[in-house]
Amino acid sequence: MLHHLLNISSHITPLHIGEGLGMGLLLLLLIILIILFIRHQRLLSLRARLMREALRNHDFTFRLPTTLLFPGERDLQNTLNEMGSEINRLLARSEVESWKRLTRVLTHEIMNSVAPIQSITQAYIASPMVKGTPLEEGMKAIYDTSLSLATFVDSYRKLTQLQPADIQPVDLQQFVTSIPALYPDIQWHISLNTPTSAKTDLGMLRQVMTNIIKNAIEAEAHSVDIRLAQCSANDNLQEEDTTLQLLVSNDGQAIAAEVAREIFIPFFTTKKKGQGIGLAIARQMMMACGGNLWLADTPVAGYHTTFVVEVAG
Repeated sequence: MLHHLLNISSHITPLHIGEGLGMGLLLLLLIILIILFIRHQRLLSLRARLMREALRNHDFTFRLPTTLLFPGERDLQNTLNEMGSEINRLLARSEVESWKRLTRVLTHEIMNSVAPIQSITQAYIASPMVKGTPLEEGMKAIYDTSLSLATFVDSYRKLTQLQPADIQPVDLQQFVTSIPALYPDIQWHISLNTPTSAKTDLGMLRQVMTNIIKNAIEAEAHSVDIRLAQCSANDNLQEEDTTLQLLVSNDGQAIAAEVAREIFIPFFTTKKKGQGIGLAIARQMMMACGGNLWLADTPVAGYHTTFVVEVAG
């Protein structure tokens, strides 16, 4: 028996040992690769479920991270992110155009009805047959009411008569740092430390920011934060396709979820005094400049509300 074992061991050479170790290492490497592959597939499946959920909820601002992906997968994810952003822009633009058409029709019909009332009542007020009689007071009341209605309707024409944007290079740092002086009672936190060039209409951008800050003050905000989040939906995009996002946050009363869905709809307001066209016009202005405006789903940490002002970089 011992002789038999010695005979077998004499046939085991270093070459056989090396082959055995090589096969073992190869098998171990294969197992590791299979485990990594399974984990990677689970990661991709999780991201696919998250994107399906976002699409189901009509959340086209949802963006998936591009980390831990192979180059080809990263390009695909960037493309999907960009597609979501483009769908969001198109939907917002379509919504604005629909409201513009409706506003144009309504203002036209109302003004056509109000104009004759104003003309007739004004003529009666000037008539000697009416002056000094009880009819005069009634006619004046009708005239004043029609005049107020005409003024009210005329204000809504702003939605359909926006001037073309004058796109020029704008230094966002210089622009943003000039805002706090206009609102000294607010605590300001500005996170733009370097000159950053954008392509937009400075006048329209100023009006948009004024509207956002005004809303923050009306929501009893004491602190406002403005920071820059540069985003390019695809690493391979050209420089002209890059957008810049100003995150404008405040610590005022949070906007309820049911209200958040309506705030960009013209004429919608929760205020006792307000026409409900400020944010609608602000979004329209940003779109005219090639950008967009929306309410972030998740505010910047430490704040209750964050608006995203997107401009071309």
